[in-house]
Amino acid sequence: MTQPDKSRTTVKIYGRSYKIVGKENSEHVRRVAGLVDEKMQEIHDVNKSLDTTSLAVLTAVNTMNDYIKLKEDYEVLQNLLEEKEE
Repeated sequence: MTQPDKSRTTVKIYGRSYKIVGKENSEHVRRVAGLVDEKMQEIHDVNKSLDTTSLAVLTAVNTMNDYIKLKEDYEVLQNLLEEKEE
């Protein structure tokens, strides 16, 4: 059973349709899906021999790498702000 605060959005990633159910609004889900699709296309352009599963895993690894770097940069900025406030 779905709860009323959840939205259902159909997106297309790497030529396949997926129904995403979650708390984020449809516009946000489409934006995320678009970024995933772009990253998969980007990786595919570099290595056309990858199967879809390998491509998806490399996309996930690249995305998490970007996330960790951003998180580390954020923490550095937070620390700088805290030091300035002292």
